[in-house]
Amino acid sequence: MTPFDVVAPQLATGPFTLAWLLIALPALGAAVLLLGGRRTDRWGHLLATAMPIASFVLAAVLLVDLLGRGAEARAVGVPLYRFIEAGGWSISVGLLVDQLSILFVLLITGVGSLIHVYSIGYMAHDPGRRRFFAYLNLFVAAMLLLVLADNYLVLFVGWEGVGLASYLLIGFWSYKPSAAAAAKKAFVVNRVGDMGMVLAIGLMLATVGSSAFVDVAAAAPGMTAGTATALGLLLLLGACGKSAQVPLQSWLLDAMEGPTPVSALIHAATMVTAGVYLIVRSNAVFTVSEAASTAVVVVGTVTLLFGAWIGCAKDDIKKVLAGSTMSQIGYMVLAAGLGPAGYAFAIFHLLTHGFFKATMFLGAGSVMHAMDDDVDMRRYGGLARVLPITFGTFAVGYLAIIGVPPLAGFFSKDHIIETAFDHNVVVGVLALLGAGVTAFYMTRLMLMTFLGRRRWAEGVHPHESPLVMTVPLILLAVPSALAGLALNNWIGGWLEPVVGHGEDHGEPSLFHITPVGLLTMAVVAAGIVVAGLLFGRREVPATAPRTRSPLVLAGRNDLYGDAFNEAVVVRPGQRLVRGLLAADDKVVGGGWNLSGDALAGLSQVSRRAQNGYVRTYALTMVGGAALVAVVLILGRLA
Repeated sequence: MTPFDVVAPQLATGPFTLAWLLIALPALGAAVLLLGGRRTDRWGHLLATAMPIASFVLAAVLLVDLLGRGAEARAVGVPLYRFIEAGGWSISVGLLVDQLSILFVLLITGVGSLIHVYSIGYMAHDPGRRRFFAYLNLFVAAMLLLVLADNYLVLFVGWEGVGLASYLLIGFWSYKPSAAAAAKKAFVVNRVGDMGMVLAIGLMLATVGSSAFVDVAAAAPGMTAGTATALGLLLLLGACGKSAQVPLQSWLLDAMEGPTPVSALIHAATMVTAGVYLIVRSNAVFTVSEAASTAVVVVGTVTLLFGAWIGCAKDDIKKVLAGSTMSQIGYMVLAAGLGPAGYAFAIFHLLTHGFFKATMFLGAGSVMHAMDDDVDMRRYGGLARVLPITFGTFAVGYLAIIGVPPLAGFFSKDHIIETAFDHNVVVGVLALLGAGVTAFYMTRLMLMTFLGRRRWAEGVHPHESPLVMTVPLILLAVPSALAGLALNNWIGGWLEPVVGHGEDHGEPSLFHITPVGLLTMAVVAAGIVVAGLLFGRREVPATAPRTRSPLVLAGRNDLYGDAFNEAVVVRPGQRLVRGLLAADDKVVGGGWNLSGDALAGLSQVSRRAQNGYVRTYALTMVGGAALVAVVLILGRLA
């Protein structure tokens, strides 16, 4: 099947008619907690946790139904209502349950449910816990609307809802200036990407007359190269904003100011993957435009290296993981730019990454819980014995992300590297380099946090987290270890009706018996060894040593992303605004002021003729009579 064998979804029957409940349940939870106010404080977190769990159960039922229909099962459409109808132009609101969306729904509700459970313990003593859970529910509802929408316009509603919820969650501790600034920054940067989405939808309506996925996909082969490229680049701009890809990546590390469960839910498993979903869902457009696909590859490759670079230089455990997230999303975007050969691998790595990165973010939260909210790894060390469950589950995530067989990342990421080599040797080498750097900075994190000498601050007494926090870690560690092996031989065929036929995925095995697979493992091993030599045997100083290395300084300053935005966007924008204000004041305002001054002067002259003195009026009459006489005399003489 090619990406252009577009088949209209069949009308929902049976359990699919209840698909709207997937979104309605967490939305209801958010509404009850926000509108109920303090009356829901005692039990609001329990209600909020139950909502995504119920959605997960319903999603599992829908998955079983789809599995029972076989690999060639058609997508199922769930019409809700007609949004716009004007003449021959009609836009409906509906849901689409297919092989792609159901995987996202399961990831969002499954991982989201465990994060809700974890948050019960993590936010136990926070006075705003009820409001926090309401925002979590709101985010889950918006994210589900995004991935279940059957057209780009409805997707955009969920897209904006996710942006709003992320703003509320990142800035949840808004009494901290850094958190308030981070929320504002994320909101503003995402608006830049959202403009790409708005223009893309407008272009669809202008050229196709519809924003429905099925209509746009069917029309894609008939688009001109310019139209397809413009549409693809606009969609890519939207994806860069949500998925923190270069050049719109600067907000992600600042977003770590939010509570750690927010980092796990939004910035590891769900929101940052929305851009990948958008590109894969729009595969028909990108397959038509080689230029747009190349741009996707370039953005993904650059970002995976940038994120890895940043991860090497940070001492804040959450920011190391944030740089890692940026890098791993870069791998997914790279795969999505490789066309039919890479679409399934992008989703494969998205799923496995959701498991092991959520495990590590929640593990970081457990470490912070034990260390009085300290995030500096230079003040950790020796925590493996004190936090055995946290260490064990975090180690599973670590081995998965660096690609140690047979854990999840070994299958999903290595497939992307191999496909990149098939596409372009330079891209393949850069993706391979990213794998080695990933092994380096993640090994550095493990050594500085859990191993070596204890470097705890005086008065800190680390302790393992309660069961309500450690059980979700254990449950997430299981798919982090086994999901790759379980999905490897299945996911390509499962997604084929949506993304077309890709590469032959082969049978699942513990080792890739290919030159690229063996080379990848060798590069990963080299990264581990280098990190061990630098951080395993040497004493870790309590403060980051001063350095003149431009590479280290660039990494510590997020590759000067903020400085770049300041120089290229903010300052020129401010100058433009000041210029427009000056032009408005001098040209537009000046014109109105000039006309006002002229009228004022005219009024001053005219008021002299109406001063109330009889002699003035008599003189005016005499003057008028004399003027009339002169005119009459001149008329006679003529």
